[in-house]
Amino acid sequence: METSSPIGKSTAVSLSTTLKICMFATGAAATATEYTLATVASYLLGNAILQWTLVISLMLFAMGLGSRFSRRLIDTLMDYYVLTELALSLFCALSALFCFWASAFTTQSSLAVYFSACVVGFLIGLEVPLVARINERFETLRINISSVMEYDYYGALAGGALFAFFFLPVLGLTYTPMVLGGMNWLAGGLILFPFADLTKRPGLLKFAYFSIGGLILLAAFFAKPIILYGEQHKYKDKIVYEEQTQYQKIVVTQWKDNHWLFLNGSEQFSTYDEERYHEPLVHPALSLIKERKDILLLGGGDGLAAREILKYSDVESLTVVDLDPAMTRLARENPIFTNINKGALDDPRTKVIHQDAYQFIENAEALYDAVIIDLPDPKTVSLSLLYSEGFYTRVRQHLKPYGVVVTQSGSPLYSPDAFVCIKKTMEAGGFSAVSFQNSVPTMGRWGWNIGVKKERMTAGELKNRLNELEFKDIETLFINRDAMISMTHFGKGLFEREATIEVNTRINHVLTRYYRQGDWDLY
Repeated sequence: METSSPIGKSTAVSLSTTLKICMFATGAAATATEYTLATVASYLLGNAILQWTLVISLMLFAMGLGSRFSRRLIDTLMDYYVLTELALSLFCALSALFCFWASAFTTQSSLAVYFSACVVGFLIGLEVPLVARINERFETLRINISSVMEYDYYGALAGGALFAFFFLPVLGLTYTPMVLGGMNWLAGGLILFPFADLTKRPGLLKFAYFSIGGLILLAAFFAKPIILYGEQHKYKDKIVYEEQTQYQKIVVTQWKDNHWLFLNGSEQFSTYDEERYHEPLVHPALSLIKERKDILLLGGGDGLAAREILKYSDVESLTVVDLDPAMTRLARENPIFTNINKGALDDPRTKVIHQDAYQFIENAEALYDAVIIDLPDPKTVSLSLLYSEGFYTRVRQHLKPYGVVVTQSGSPLYSPDAFVCIKKTMEAGGFSAVSFQNSVPTMGRWGWNIGVKKERMTAGELKNRLNELEFKDIETLFINRDAMISMTHFGKGLFEREATIEVNTRINHVLTRYYRQGDWDLY
């Protein structure tokens, strides 16, 4: 048997209990570290589902390698356990810093993320067998294995909950890894100091313990500037605001007197030309209808679309549904945003609801004169759901008889199949739909799809009505009749492929595939 010197019964009970406490703590830290690295990968590399799948799969694979390697460790298991915890604490604390730092120097930042996932996974896989083998001296095999794994799994649940509700929204990607590293560091100390006489090299281990603790503190002190340095290389202009929320990474950059908003690395608007996006999003739809009492805006937490909607004096109620409270707080409190949106979210006519747009439209009871959809591109399945046939069917049910719906639809130039798919899906949801586009210098060519209930108007009639709009009674910077006529016309090659494009449904998210197949590298 792999043993050290004999120990007393009380010491054995104390060590066994402490090992289980450590397994709970390190199980929580391990799970939260997996999620942290998966979130970092999603932010740096995009395609969240793919990155979460790859990161967690690589970590699980590396855990298997770590477990296999543990066979080679024969003696001094207590020393190896403490060293494993110290190594885990260091790599957990530095993993996100390393990934952000590497992203500043290479376009292959995926290698840094996947390497970090493998190292952390290997050490986690090494840790669990070591605890089980140390604890086998105090409990039978049946009880030993089940109790060690039990505490590890309980810790995993706690780590997942902490990541979702505290670590990510409160500490963000800057300090979460430091706390996780600290948890493993403390676990190593719980074994090292009370049971130092059971280790072979207590002096060396204590030196390593305090050295690594110092490194973690040093990393925590420099974490924000290191991450900001890595992030700054992702953007052309100076970062003036950044925040990691429970739902997304918010970054605001500045060039001269203009600002850009990025969510998860994707541009949302620039003050240089945002009117070329927000005016076409709002004014064609609201100019089509004679009654504009009740308007629903899905997304648009920055307040810019709301600003355009509230230019209509007959709007009595504007409901803004945005998932992220941090975004609407920024729009209400940050001078950069309040100067642009004119305080639209604090207007007495505006009601802000923090909820998923799909859940809102599923449970809503009110009817609206217009539904304006200003949501992120359908990069993920969860976002694709907001461009699905079922979603548009529910939107139709919440429109008044002569109501109108309009949705941002990405780029007809960079992702034409996705653009056409949205139009075709709206039609499947019961709308006569017309596409239109505009050149937004900081974003490229962008497009929208607008629809009315099929029984009220054909697509041809809708297009004719759009081309007759004058926009004379509303203050605009860009849009007028000539611009509208220009925007409703496309060249060859876009709609000729419409017959081959599938409808996006809740069970067949073809839109995400079309979107990823787009030429976004040119964007």
